Amino acid sequence: MNESVPVARSVDHGFAKLMPDIDRERAWLLTVDGAPQSYVDLDDPTHLEFEYARRLGHVLDVVAEPGAALDVLHLGGGALTLPRYVAVTRPGSRQDVVEADRGLLDLVAEQLPLPAGARIVPHAADAREWLERGLPDSADVIVADVFGGSRVPAHLTSLAYVHEAARVLRDDGVYLANLPDAAPFTFLRSQLATLGSVFEELLLIAEPGVLRGRRFGNAVLVAGHRPVDIPALARLTAADAFPARVAHGAALREFIGDARAVRDEDAVPSPEPPDGAFGIG
Repeated sequence: MNESVPVARSVDHGFAKLMPDIDRERAWLLTVDGAPQSYVDLDDPTHLEFEYARRLGHVLDVVAEPGAALDVLHLGGGALTLPRYVAVTRPGSRQDVVEADRGLLDLVAEQLPLPAGARIVPHAADAREWLERGLPDSADVIVADVFGGSRVPAHLTSLAYVHEAARVLRDDGVYLANLPDAAPFTFLRSQLATLGSVFEELLLIAEPGVLRGRRFGNAVLVAGHRPVDIPALARLTAADAFPARVAHGAALREFIGDARAVRDEDAVPSPEPPDGAFGIG
């Protein structure tokens, strides 16, 4: 049983708590203003507790040969769950983590040490401003998991933002995003249309109940100029405790429908989640 003591502190953009998991000896849940943000098991960084994190992890597993090192840019830091995962599953990877909340980065650095040998560099900065200053063709993967409170900020949803991400990615690079929505999926469809205006290949990973409009939930979007291994990805997502579906091709085009790419002047944050929407998954 974990007998560690919870840690609570005001950070730049809210009130953060690190709470020990009673069932795993060195595992912690990070919340900000009561909303779950990250889960980290210091003894097993490959353990991804949240459903959306597992799905992002599955994509990271198939974007390159197993174990091959990657240059990864993470937009949104939290407790650095996915950077830890990549550091262990793809040793030698160079990773930059951009998190707007410096106080949160400091808390995580003090309380949750990184895996030995991890090449992870955190940066306190706005995600879009970092992209705009970023070197072209410098990342194999961009993982966008940015929330202001419980919503994706509007300035990270527009076509201009996606063009900056594409500029920083290498030609065979892959863009991943964790986005929340519910039926009729106005936000999610617009984000797919925006990404599809820049990238030829699109995938959507979500739980069938979310796609059928039964509940609010997270979807993982995958975009790039080259296809990923869809059969391998579908097998991994189907084997989860809460299986997900991989939508692509004609089915995804039908889902997007007449949605249009988002301009800066029309950009809005992701919808406000209903109470209790983000439990631990």
